[in-house]
Amino acid sequence: MAMKIQQKELNMPHGILQYGIDGETAQILGYRGKDTELVIPEVIDGCRVTHIGKKAFLSNKMLRQISLPESVMRIDDWAFAYCAKLSKIILPYHRMEIGQGVFKECFCLEQIVNECADERESKTTDIAYLLAATMSRLDAFYLFDFENAGTDDWIAQWDSRMQSIMSAEDAEGFSRMLLCGEEDYGSKENNLDYYMEQRRREKVRLAMLRLMHDYRLEESVHEKLKEYLLGHVKGQPTEETWKVVLEEYGDDLQYYRFLTELGGVNEDNFQAMMEDMGESHTEMKAYLMKYHSEHHAKEDAFAVFEL
Repeated sequence: MAMKIQQKELNMPHGILQYGIDGETAQILGYRGKDTELVIPEVIDGCRVTHIGKKAFLSNKMLRQISLPESVMRIDDWAFAYCAKLSKIILPYHRMEIGQGVFKECFCLEQIVNECADERESKTTDIAYLLAATMSRLDAFYLFDFENAGTDDWIAQWDSRMQSIMSAEDAEGFSRMLLCGEEDYGSKENNLDYYMEQRRREKVRLAMLRLMHDYRLEESVHEKLKEYLLGHVKGQPTEETWKVVLEEYGDDLQYYRFLTELGGVNEDNFQAMMEDMGESHTEMKAYLMKYHSEHHAKEDAFAVFEL
């Protein structure tokens, strides 16, 4: 029978890190506290930290960023599952054992960064976002591969998986969900229109991510993603591109800049967008008004002369 590892505690800035010593190595067993950023030490009690234990950070509601040391060789089941605000993980890109559901329902996870990489390089940033998306957007565990992330073959597989999601019918999976009773009877999730809107939102988030991190993206795929997003801007029959920008990234300028560069703000939909924003998002409204005056007001002036 294996001997139970004695649990010890290490003080962190705003919490307690629980760990155990197994021979000459240490493993992280749990955490309690209110730290939003954590740096796991490489050595504790003279032993190298090689293992993040099962459910170590499960359901932590505060953690936004965590850095794992080069010494880590294994991350067990559900280690970071249901960490609702976790957006960035810094860890070594080397071969390690990864358990199931490690990042299950970490919907805010945006970046998985190589601790040794130069984050100033656009390639490094793009790969960090694409690698995180294998878990948070693509549901493609087979692409959660530190060693090959960024290679031609890995990018090709990533884009292939992305395109399969983008091309799927919006109603796909709805009947199965009802038959399996995955949602409560009578809930809005059981409404087909609502279900299809959520699927379109997922596609919008994915398309935006890939266009904003377009490392080795083929031009033909780029155009298809752009076409999809423009097909769902304000003024189109369905407006998920605009809804995602306004409702999910309400005061994040980079998404409004992306939308204007995409061509998603025009004379036909500008006023309706202003009305949607109401009295909120003052700085974003100012940006859109400035963009509109620079790109469309001039066109209106020329139109007057033509008349």
